[in-house]
Amino acid sequence: MLLFVLAYLGGVLTILSPCILPVLPFVFARADRSFARSGLPLLAGMALAFAAFATLAAVGGGWAVKASSYGRWLALALMALFGLALLLPGLADRLARPFVAAGNRVASAADGAGGPSVLSSFVLGAATGLLWAPCAGPILGLVLTGAALQGASAHTTLLLLAYGAGAATSLALALLAGGRLLAGMKRGLGAGVWVRRALGAAVLAGTGAILMGWDTGVLARLSAPGTTRLEDALIGGLAPGQAMRPPDAPAGGPAMMSRSGAPAAGPAMMSGADVPGPGGAAALPVVGPMPPLDGAVQWLNSPPLSAQDLRGKVVLVDFWTYSCINCLRALPYVRAWAEKYRDQGLVVIGVHTPEFAFEKDLGNVGKAVRDLGIDYPVAVDNDYAIWRAFSNRYWPAHYFVDAQGRVRYRHFGEGEYDVSENVIRQLLAEAGRRDLPGGPLRVEARGAQMPSDFARVGSPETYLGYRRAERFASPGGLARDAARAYAPGPRLALNEWTLAGDWTVTGEYARLERAGGRIAYRFRARDVHLVLGPGPDGRPLRFRVRVDGAPPGTDHGSDIDADGLGTVDGQRLYQLVRQADPMRERTFEIEFLEPGAQAYAFTFG
Repeated sequence: MLLFVLAYLGGVLTILSPCILPVLPFVFARADRSFARSGLPLLAGMALAFAAFATLAAVGGGWAVKASSYGRWLALALMALFGLALLLPGLADRLARPFVAAGNRVASAADGAGGPSVLSSFVLGAATGLLWAPCAGPILGLVLTGAALQGASAHTTLLLLAYGAGAATSLALALLAGGRLLAGMKRGLGAGVWVRRALGAAVLAGTGAILMGWDTGVLARLSAPGTTRLEDALIGGLAPGQAMRPPDAPAGGPAMMSRSGAPAAGPAMMSGADVPGPGGAAALPVVGPMPPLDGAVQWLNSPPLSAQDLRGKVVLVDFWTYSCINCLRALPYVRAWAEKYRDQGLVVIGVHTPEFAFEKDLGNVGKAVRDLGIDYPVAVDNDYAIWRAFSNRYWPAHYFVDAQGRVRYRHFGEGEYDVSENVIRQLLAEAGRRDLPGGPLRVEARGAQMPSDFARVGSPETYLGYRRAERFASPGGLARDAARAYAPGPRLALNEWTLAGDWTVTGEYARLERAGGRIAYRFRARDVHLVLGPGPDGRPLRFRVRVDGAPPGTDHGSDIDADGLGTVDGQRLYQLVRQADPMRERTFEIEFLEPGAQAYAFTFG
């Protein structure tokens, strides 16, 4: 609903844009006639014709996106042309001239045929909509971009109708109010020219940034909290209900949680009428055709792959992101399946869909793929294109596709690895493979990839950015996007946490402003992990960990030593505690010896 309101308001504000100029002669030529029989039908025809024309543009845009790299270059060329048209009024006039001529011909025919009737006014409005559609401005561009990424639909047409209705509303008010409003509107057009030119320069700068590859490199590192909030809102609006994540286990087991905190399922969510067990081969239903793999900003370890390229192969599609602890713990099994069944026709495809802004950086993703020993194809899904195509909602998520290109089984979250391997073997057998390797799957996981001790975990995933922060116990609460000196709170209860020192808390992370800042957390679990990053300059930052006020000793994690000393050398998940006795509550504290550290989320195992 919010997107429809914004689209309508964008249409209302169009009256202050120079782009409305070609429409005004058609509208005010009938200002002296009945509004009900002339003005209202004209504006209705304009809104409907505009929505129809722009929907066709959205369909064409979606086709261009599906054209892979050719579509990308075509889109860049159109962006550059659009920017130049905003910047140079003469070019805009030449581009709009054919549409203006067509509108004039239709308008003349309408009046000549029936005079100022309701029908002729509607036809004139339709012509006006065709004239206006090619230059309706940046809001229309956002709507069409969303349609191109997700696919044109009735939702797209309704958004365009809302935009057209907003423009028609402001023009109707202008007609009814008369000359004084029109004069004020004309004064506003002078400033609108400069706004139009500024928008044109911004579009050209954005096109240049994409050509230079900054959209997937430098800009990802510079993402601000506001940008991430906007992306979350757009993803939620264009694909509602698809932003869910299975964090690690809260008390009582590893329940999957949505971003809103609503529980979704147990340690793993599975799909299929018959779930194959490790000792039997129940029938696997057909869930549906394999969705397309279009839209990745880059492929690692492979050229781009399509669903058609994979016909005849059994495919496992693994949605993951490199700082997600659940994904990291499932990864050793995915790697082992890829190696064990590669020669029998299994193709594993990792789809890296980011949760945090730093996970969009291609350098970060490439390093993680190398460090984690991933040698199968990885699609970098920064724009959530593949995520939406699969209607996915979870990290990690495994989709099993047969040799005919049909999804036969889905598994969400950790665990049930014997069931998943049995699905792979069954699909390979259906494809005619009779020489499948036997023996149990041997997986040796270390560090953060070691399976969680779910039965004993009593602490949930906890975000430090204010958008999803819970159980914060420092006096005065969190200050949003502002530097503040925090004092540690009283004795912490289980799963409460505090900040101490000078911090700025953004929507996504907490950033230390002065050396000596600390984070404390009261936990019950075997493992403590914290997603950390250095400052914008990337300089390594030293820190010290204490457990119950003392160095961790033999309970230290893989990223620190027995004295609790470690270094933030990149944007990733750090294992800070691995203890032998996870049954009792303890207090974790990390002190940063230098400013600039960014802390994102605690996870436990």
